Amino acid sequence: MTYVGGPEAVVILVLAFLLIGPERLPEVLAKARHWIREARRMADGARGQLREQMGPEFDDIDWKAYDPRQYDPRRIVREALTEPFDDPAGPSSPGDDPGVEEEPRYRPPAVFDPAKPVPFDTDAT
Repeated sequence: MTYVGGPEAVVILVLAFLLIGPERLPEVLAKARHWIREARRMADGARGQLREQMGPEFDDIDWKAYDPRQYDPRRIVREALTEPFDDPAGPSSPGDDPGVEEEPRYRPPAVFDPAKPVPFDTDAT
């Protein structure tokens, strides 16, 4: 969790004072304080309800593992593209059958050939 330090709080208050105005600022700050307290109350209630429903397993959960800030989408995609293709038939060595050439693990998409008819699906129209 990131906390707002002294200089950041001063900048926020000055901006709020300029944008909202001195006459409405106390009212807006009171509403913001109420919303923050309500959000904390709801979060504590949800946490208590979850702890009650899960029992002792709740204390064993590693909550940092579920933090979405730790995931890098580029790394996930890169790993998914570089991991080997899992063959459902199981692993086989190329020397098992000398008369049969091993099937490639990756097949590139078919290239359009203008001499062949275009596939047409009557159910899709």
